[in-house]
Amino acid sequence: MSNVVQIFVASKRGAPMSAEQSVEAVADAGLTGDRYSEARNRPSPDYQVTFIESENIEAFTKATGLSLTPDMPRRNIITRGVRLNELCGKRFRVGGARFEGLALCEPCNLFASRTHREILKFFVRKGGLRAKIVSDGVIRVGDAIGEDA
Repeated sequence: MSNVVQIFVASKRGAPMSAEQSVEAVADAGLTGDRYSEARNRPSPDYQVTFIESENIEAFTKATGLSLTPDMPRRNIITRGVRLNELCGKRFRVGGARFEGLALCEPCNLFASRTHREILKFFVRKGGLRAKIVSDGVIRVGDAIGEDA
């Protein structure tokens, strides 16, 4: 079963990621408490919410021996049991909210500068998914993830 493992928000750019047990997803905006929920902080719709697979975080640590905690990639929703790349261009549900996968999150120099240079090669096509919130809803740790019918 695919589900939400952890939820993170950051109130402003560069602020530490705050772990949450639940969060409200607001359509066409973002996650309550996250900096991207405010329109002035969103350069485009794909800045509403980000997802990453916990399996890829764990694989990086195993392959490199370098520490990478779930908050370090600075993604909002940490998942288990779902191939996020397959949700790009599709609508899907997480808890009570609906999303549309817009673009893959490819590793960037900022991600590498905050963590490890090895990120740039390892996370190509494994860096997560940017999504738009299609309908409001609450997301909780443990919630199921599935394609929208």
